[in-house]
Amino acid sequence: MTSDVTDAPDVRSADSLKHQIMSRKRKEKPVVPELEITAIAAEGNAIARWGDLVVFVPYGAPGDVADIKIEKKRSSYANGRIERLVKPSDLRVEPRCSHFGTCGGCRWQHLPYSEQLKAKQQQVEDALHRIAKVPLPEITPILGSESIWEYRNKMEYTFSNRRWLSWEQMRSGEEVTDRNGAGFHITGAFDKVLDIDRCHLQDDLGNRIRLFIKNYAIENGLTFFDLRAQTGLLRTLMIRIASTGQTMAVLSFGEDDPAAYRPLLDAVRAEFPDLSSLMYVVNTKANDTIADLDIQLHSGNPFIEEEMEGLRFTVGPKSFYQTNSRQAYRLYCVARDFAALTGDELVYDLYTGTGTIANFVARKARKVIGIEYVPEAIEDAKLNAAANGLDNTLFYAGDMKDVLNDAFVAEHGHPDVMIVDPPRAGMHEDVVNVILRAEPSRIVYVSCNPATQARDIALLDAKYKVTRIQPVDMFPHTHHVENVVLLELKPGVSAPQAAQ
Repeated sequence: MTSDVTDAPDVRSADSLKHQIMSRKRKEKPVVPELEITAIAAEGNAIARWGDLVVFVPYGAPGDVADIKIEKKRSSYANGRIERLVKPSDLRVEPRCSHFGTCGGCRWQHLPYSEQLKAKQQQVEDALHRIAKVPLPEITPILGSESIWEYRNKMEYTFSNRRWLSWEQMRSGEEVTDRNGAGFHITGAFDKVLDIDRCHLQDDLGNRIRLFIKNYAIENGLTFFDLRAQTGLLRTLMIRIASTGQTMAVLSFGEDDPAAYRPLLDAVRAEFPDLSSLMYVVNTKANDTIADLDIQLHSGNPFIEEEMEGLRFTVGPKSFYQTNSRQAYRLYCVARDFAALTGDELVYDLYTGTGTIANFVARKARKVIGIEYVPEAIEDAKLNAAANGLDNTLFYAGDMKDVLNDAFVAEHGHPDVMIVDPPRAGMHEDVVNVILRAEPSRIVYVSCNPATQARDIALLDAKYKVTRIQPVDMFPHTHHVENVVLLELKPGVSAPQAAQ
């Protein structure tokens, strides 16, 4: 490791020191004055132009004029940040959150929601046109979220004994003795956590639970987790608040010390008697993942329930459920509409998770087969089907590319309709090839990443044409967008007869 100039001045000549100082001066990052920000780009950045370079700038708004510090420069683009806002855009609105600009979770709070939707619509259009490069129908205007605040049903917080200090705090020279915090990880600093006063993305009950635990721990001398040393009691907190009003809290402890954590759990129960489920887990691993650990029930029920059209869905501490419950219902309605089910179809639901879509469409299908990688999720899917009196569903667990093969299709029948909702990485090419050979009449492709969706559509173009496109916004104030695409067999391609 190269030492700083001040590490060993006694062994360096004056010339050497002068050279290093001058080198540093030459490497000082340039500030480009009065650049105009012209548009919003992918990944939540704004765009400015500096000569022939495209400059990506976070927290900018179209119409801003700003001095931009260039952080990184490449041959065709640069990354920068706003050093000084010379003339704010007329589009700008006041961010609601006091942590805006530091947290990084809601990078578009300074934009009106209508502008956020425009940017997301453009993101979908750009991905499909530039990557898929196939004939497309008119893209339906994006379906905005009915709630743009307090819409998340799940939040995860980290406890740390190294809370993030602002530049102002560090420059003040004031000694900060209390470094305990509970909040979100700082991008690029894995061991630093931004202490959150209030997050506006979930019902305020979540804030009250987090702050109560934090204050109780400080008052009672409980240790906060040290991410470098891997020591400390309080590690993470997950809070789920379902559309039914049922609430779950799951505390993760970095040390197996019941004498320390049981009084805390008792205090949480006493302070929040309406908690539907209070759970905990001891995690002494190097990562925060609890999916591979045994989660213990302290009080209440081991699950909470979501509801859609009278269907009840069990949600446990490890379950996946769309994070925006109300908007998830609208998303699934779009998928069901695209599927155009009459009651006679065999439907494959790939990447089914806890079977939410499969069970949601089952009443309008002859039979639904769901496939998912996570075994626990499949067990939830089976329980949800049974609880809702659905006897026309089957669920299988395993890696999609291994489970969905020609033998599987031969055994269970050629699907009339396939609904696919893959992770951000999209579908494995082997899965795409099996779909092409199975030749369902319709494919409903639900995606959280329009870029990988467009890539897969290009592969499916061998036999399928895109006939409907509907973007859906699930996450206001972020750049993330869902998109639903209907693909239908091209004329001249006859679908195999589904097994009865």
